Amino acid sequence: MSVQRIRGRIVDVLNREEFLGEIELAGGVIRRITRNPKIRERRLLMPGLVDAHIHIESSMLPPAEFARHAVVHGTVATVSDPHEIANVLGAAGVRYMIADGRRTPFKFNFGAPSCVPATTFETAGARLDAPAVAKLLALPAIKFLAEVMNFPGVLNRDPELLAMIAAAQLRGKPVDGHAPGLRGAAVSRYAAAGISTDHECFTLAEAKDKLAAGMKILIREGSAARNFAALAPLLKTEAARCMFCCDDLHPDLLMKRHLDEHVRRALKLGFDRFDVIACATVNPVQHYKLKVGLLRVGDPADLIEVESWRNFHVRRTWLGGRLVANRGRALLPRRHSRIVNKFCAQPRAAVDFAMPAGAGKLNVIEALNGQLITRHVRVLPKLKAELAVADPTRDLLKIAVVNRYAPHAPVAVGFVRGFGLKAGALASSVAHDSHNIVAVGADDVSLAAAVNLVIAHRGGIGAVAGKRRRVLPLPIAGLMSDADGKTVARRYTALDAMAKKLGSKLDAPFMTLSFMALLVIPDLKLSDRGLFSGSQWKFL
Repeated sequence: MSVQRIRGRIVDVLNREEFLGEIELAGGVIRRITRNPKIRERRLLMPGLVDAHIHIESSMLPPAEFARHAVVHGTVATVSDPHEIANVLGAAGVRYMIADGRRTPFKFNFGAPSCVPATTFETAGARLDAPAVAKLLALPAIKFLAEVMNFPGVLNRDPELLAMIAAAQLRGKPVDGHAPGLRGAAVSRYAAAGISTDHECFTLAEAKDKLAAGMKILIREGSAARNFAALAPLLKTEAARCMFCCDDLHPDLLMKRHLDEHVRRALKLGFDRFDVIACATVNPVQHYKLKVGLLRVGDPADLIEVESWRNFHVRRTWLGGRLVANRGRALLPRRHSRIVNKFCAQPRAAVDFAMPAGAGKLNVIEALNGQLITRHVRVLPKLKAELAVADPTRDLLKIAVVNRYAPHAPVAVGFVRGFGLKAGALASSVAHDSHNIVAVGADDVSLAAAVNLVIAHRGGIGAVAGKRRRVLPLPIAGLMSDADGKTVARRYTALDAMAKKLGSKLDAPFMTLSFMALLVIPDLKLSDRGLFSGSQWKFL
């Protein structure tokens, strides 16, 4: 058995101390840790980082390819909800993610999706009822019941949801929450049903309500939802009950950062270093009962080497004693992933996106930069030949959702503000959570062209402007690419740049677009069946 010795300043997060010493690895585990104040190496050695809530699919990479790029940032494990692919392919999609993840030493910890579909007000590609979820929870590879997004259902004691929660509790597996904006007595009832976490807090007051109800808070900083600044004060008083997560991270950002950025920001704000590292290591490992090393003798050798506290730059990453990243370069091999999909939509014409003018003001979705929530505003329409049309001069654009699971279903059309396009259109088959095609555009012809670009590739994200066309195909469930991560990031970056050249001021226009169909996050969203108010829990 070969023995590997790593020297440096060892960060013992559990005992809140650091010391110069040597870590001895053998057989994939830590065999010995010795103190040695005379060694010259001064770089920090600490447990690998764990993302406490992420949808791998949002990286547009399958698990094996995601792992190659996450390890560069010191991430060794994720707590992953596969409900994106489950909404397309059902339980078979969950098993696909587990199988693909097993082709790498990276420690994926998948949950059983609890809301497939997320609501009854949209069309998904599959449905997971309570018996199907219980069957998934029985698998050793399934570590938790994934985010219970239908919080009104929990509050109203929906028997199907309660059966899923009971099935998780029977197996001693935690239950994740998802309750944006829920406050006061309603939070207490939600937590009392067995919900243990929430990653949707967008104000400090909301997070404190949920902590008071006994829940743990996941501090999120992803591509579209960015709540770190609002919730960071919790690290001073409630760090033991906090974890870090990205939730949804597009490929361009994954090439630049992951949880290492959470740690850097928290350290720069002056929070206790042991509290900060615990949020990215100890806390998720203990809450989800993960088989991830915490730098103890006998633990799996999952660790990272970091330049310094001041310069929190990950130099090397080990998984099970194997060096998997070195100085910004992934050492895991590139593995091609199998293509699976469900895509039945057929091309559309501009007339499919027309909206007859009604009386009075329009109900309009207002998208907010850096947030998943939206506002419901009322705006006078621009009329043309008895039709309500987009008016880019007022940032009043058309938004549409096209059912991808039926070839000729009616198109749902509405209006949106906040995207800022002056011309052209954007479209995506990444449309949380049912993953129909969502599109936003400055005119009906452009909308049809963008939607048809996605349909032609049986999934993807695309942009059109006149005769210009740009697309990133996503052949794996219409969610993920089979290309290497750097290629995907480069193509995504080009699309992002095109969207911004068309006028969008959003930090992540395609990520924001993907959430315009997520009905469980208030206030106003659009499904393939129509305009829906999350606060009123009904179609308008």
